[in-house]
Amino acid sequence: MLKYAATLAMSLGLAAPALAETWDMPTPYGDSTFHTVNILQFADDVAKATDGALEITVHSAGSLFPHGEIKTAVRSRQVPIGEFFLSTLSNEDLAFGIDSQPFVATSYEDATKLWEAQKPVITALLAEQDLMPLFSVAWPAQGLYTNGEIADIDGLSGLRFRAYNAALEEFAALAKAAPVQVEASDIAQAFATGQVEAMITSPSTGANSTAWDFVSHYTAIDAWVPKNIVVVNKRSFDGLAPEVQAAVLESAAAAEVRGWEMSKAEAADKTQIMADNGMIIVEPSEALVSGLQSIGATMLDNWKASASPDALAILNAYQE
Repeated sequence: MLKYAATLAMSLGLAAPALAETWDMPTPYGDSTFHTVNILQFADDVAKATDGALEITVHSAGSLFPHGEIKTAVRSRQVPIGEFFLSTLSNEDLAFGIDSQPFVATSYEDATKLWEAQKPVITALLAEQDLMPLFSVAWPAQGLYTNGEIADIDGLSGLRFRAYNAALEEFAALAKAAPVQVEASDIAQAFATGQVEAMITSPSTGANSTAWDFVSHYTAIDAWVPKNIVVVNKRSFDGLAPEVQAAVLESAAAAEVRGWEMSKAEAADKTQIMADNGMIIVEPSEALVSGLQSIGATMLDNWKASASPDALAILNAYQE
C-alpha cells in the first residue's frame, strides 16, 4: 500500500506544472502610451505562449524605477527586463543615439533602415554589459511645440527648451535656446511653472500631455524618429527553459512589428487629437527648415568627430 502511494505521488508530481516564474518589468511611460500598450500585449503573449510558465508584470510610468535607472536595474538583475529610450545611452557610446540626430532619418522607411544598420552594433555593445535587446519600437517623427508660430530658427533664441537627451541639449544650445531636462511625465507641470517654453517631441507625447493646455502651435518639422528599446538581462534569459526562451523571442519579434505599425497609426491619430483640441498644426516655413537643417548638419559633423568606430560603422552602413 505504501509503495502504491509513493508511486502515485511521484506520478502526480511529474504531471504537475513547474512553478511559474514572474518577471517585473519597469517602463518609463504611462498606460495610455502606445509603447506601454504594446508591451502589455507582449507580456500577455508571453504568458499565453508559455502556458503561464513565465509571467511578466509591467510597472509603467516609472513606478518601479525612474527612467534613468531602468537600464542599470536590468544590468544589475534587480529586474530581469525593462524598457527605456535608446538614445539616453549616448553618453556610453554615440552608436546608441544616432536615431536622435536631427535630419539623419526622418521617415519610418529611413528609420527602419537605420535600425537595421544599428541593431547588430547595439546588440554587441549591450552584450558587453550582460544585456540583450528583445525589440525596439520607433516614436512618431518629432515635431516642434511653441506658443505662436516659429517663422525661422531665430524664433527659438532665448526660449527655455525641454531636452530629454544629449542630442536635444546640443540642438537647443545651437538654436540659442536654454535646454532644461524634463521627463515626459513632468511636461505639463514644467510648462505651467515656466520651467520650459518650447519642446520637440512626438505627437504621442504631445497629445498624452494635453499640450493644448500650455502651447498653441505644433509645427511638423519631422526632425528625427527615435526609438525605445526593451532589453533583458542575459543571465536571466539564459536561466529560462529553451521552449520559454523561444516563446519570449517569438513574442518580442511580433511586438516589434506590431509596435512600428502602432507608431504609424499614432502619428496621424495624435496629431488629429491635438487639432481637435484647438492646437494650430502648421508646416514649417522654408526659412525654418533651412535653419533646422543647418543645425542638423553641424550636429552630425560634431557627432562624427566624437563617434566611435562602431557608431561610424552604423552611419556608413545606413548611408550606403
